[in-house]
Amino acid sequence: MTRLSDEGADPARKVLMTRAIISVYDKTGLDRLARVLHEAGVELVSTGGSAAAIEAAGVPVTPVEAVTGLPERLGGRVKTLHPAVHAGLLADLRDPAHRAQLGELRIAAFQLVVCNLYPFAQTIASGASADECVEQIDIGGQAMIRAAAKNHANVAVVTSPEGYGEIERALAAGGFTLDQRRRLAAAAFGHTAAYDAAVASWFASGYAPDDIALETGWPDLVTTTWRRASVLRYGENPHQRAALYRPGAGASVQAGVAAAELLHGKAMSYNNYVDADAGWRAVGEFAEACVAIMKHSNPCGIATGPDVARAHEKARACDPVSAFGGVIAANRVITAEFAAQLAGVFTEVLIAPGFDSDALEVLERKKDLRLLRCAPPSQADGESAGAAGSAGQHGAVEWRRVGGGLLMQETDAVTEPGDRRAGWRLVAGPEANDDALADLEFAWRACRAVKSNAIVLAAGLATVGIGMGQVNRVDAARLAVWRAGDRATGSVAASDAYFPFPDGLVVLAEAGVRAIAEPGGSIRDDQVIAAAEAAGVSLYLTGVRHFSH
Repeated sequence: MTRLSDEGADPARKVLMTRAIISVYDKTGLDRLARVLHEAGVELVSTGGSAAAIEAAGVPVTPVEAVTGLPERLGGRVKTLHPAVHAGLLADLRDPAHRAQLGELRIAAFQLVVCNLYPFAQTIASGASADECVEQIDIGGQAMIRAAAKNHANVAVVTSPEGYGEIERALAAGGFTLDQRRRLAAAAFGHTAAYDAAVASWFASGYAPDDIALETGWPDLVTTTWRRASVLRYGENPHQRAALYRPGAGASVQAGVAAAELLHGKAMSYNNYVDADAGWRAVGEFAEACVAIMKHSNPCGIATGPDVARAHEKARACDPVSAFGGVIAANRVITAEFAAQLAGVFTEVLIAPGFDSDALEVLERKKDLRLLRCAPPSQADGESAGAAGSAGQHGAVEWRRVGGGLLMQETDAVTEPGDRRAGWRLVAGPEANDDALADLEFAWRACRAVKSNAIVLAAGLATVGIGMGQVNRVDAARLAVWRAGDRATGSVAASDAYFPFPDGLVVLAEAGVRAIAEPGGSIRDDQVIAAAEAAGVSLYLTGVRHFSH
């Protein structure tokens, strides 16, 4: 086989389009494209429904069966899989032998492929049966796209109606340049890769029979593609480059902070996204109106209230010093009353499901404030990993890169099955009253948003002191008490993991904390329980740990 290279070739070399094959599921803009191609003298070959749509638009078209000499077979499964089509797509016209063989076979070459694929991901999302999903696995279209992309030295391939304008411009310019065809080929291979990833993930995570997959509850293979959404100013620090990517077509989860709409303000930075995501996850844990103020992925205040304005007041009161330059997340539409509270507060980002028009009028006066509108947390499935969302059997998952590999786990949701406190056990002190229990439950849920080791002090359904990210639990308790100051007296506390020694609980008790929720499970639980009993502190064991590393 003669091997040719386009290295050193003129990147401006254009291939005149004289013959195109069109096979599209999405027929948006097809009538206009067909007329434009016809008026430019391009012969159109097309399949089934695409040919019918072109003919209905009054444009001459050659049915693919007239090229192959065979009608569509097997209910449409076999239409373009024929040498008369693929020789015309794959012939490298720079090679005299290829030209000669096309002449002998009386096959005309194609210079353009316009093809988009069956809606496999949408079919899965619709709840269709397995047989219906399998039927939406495109074969012929995939083969044509890949053939044209491979032969980009001679053929241009467009896989989306969004690219039809580019075809029109290329026709006016005398054809696609080599550089343009290379770029189209890259996009085409990305298109088929995303499609194959969706198919492979479906087989691996749910469709494959139980006896060959999912014995562990995890698929053998997880595939996804990511498409660059924007280049960021820099990463965590100015010397680090950064970009934002979103899940490609077919990903199971498209909601979340990465898909949020920037309504006002400067472009988001890397750190803005990290903190906004942490805040969005924090407020997503609550059914009540909730506001979280985040700094460096940790909350400096979380609160619930009858509305977001009240919740914000309470959250900011936890640590107003740290709230300076923070990222605020709210799980309700932002009101004018809420907006007015930010008048004298420097805030980097405010993310919410929506904004009242009056609130926008106020907030848009702050040029340094970024306003993000995001689909409600319930639609984001509580996870930021996007395309990995269906990898496990039991619900949303998240993943994290480590050197040379990838870690995956189910997303930690604070809401345990059934009654939120059904599994709690009172092991020391008097039974807490209803207000204290409500605060305990709030603190326990808020604890999930705090980096470990974590201690949260709460009162009135708001944090009053937070100890986060400490390397031992007693220091986390001391930090939470120090931040709370006098507010520690009469508050309640939650610990994201058990107290390994009584010392951390003693710190809380001596500060005036009246009730504590923690998982239990330490080999020294009896000592911790004894310390709580001696201090008259109500101690509840939840049986569930909520580390956040």
